[in-house]
Amino acid sequence: MHLTAQLLISHGRMYRRMGLGPRSRVDMLRCLLTALVRHERIETTLARADEMRGYAEKLVEHAKRGDLDTRSMELADFWLTEKDLIPKLFHVLSARFRDRSGNYVRMREIQNVDGTDRARLAVIEYRGNPLPPLPSPRPSTGKANGLLNQLLEGLRRDAAAPGPAPGQSQAPNSA
Repeated sequence: MHLTAQLLISHGRMYRRMGLGPRSRVDMLRCLLTALVRHERIETTLARADEMRGYAEKLVEHAKRGDLDTRSMELADFWLTEKDLIPKLFHVLSARFRDRSGNYVRMREIQNVDGTDRARLAVIEYRGNPLPPLPSPRPSTGKANGLLNQLLEGLRRDAAAPGPAPGQSQAPNSA
């Protein structure tokens, strides 16, 4: 088989492999989507948040069609494990995003907490939620926040402070 013929053959979609198999992946995504609809902001790993983002967008997109649309109701019934959240999806979230044509979900990477498995963490939330806003992202945690830069910043603060310059002793008052 020639290389060009191999490029034209569809080999199926590639998803992130999370969990023990495809059913485990779908169950995990269903639980995350249910938590996102319930709390409107959740914290999870970056890979899970990135994988879930498209499904959360599609869920709201279908909910905007209304609860009389059978396809929208089937999707909501499948993806939300807690059925008491279906009215919230159709009446609260779809009303919030009625004038918006996309980009319903915001995702922001957050810093790891020491003592964890060091997986990259993220916060994913619906836009316009009633929760307090997330703090603005810090600059990258690379060399910009290194020890040398912290020492230089301290030296600049000391130089700007009134009083003797660093390294100089204060002259004793001789009267």
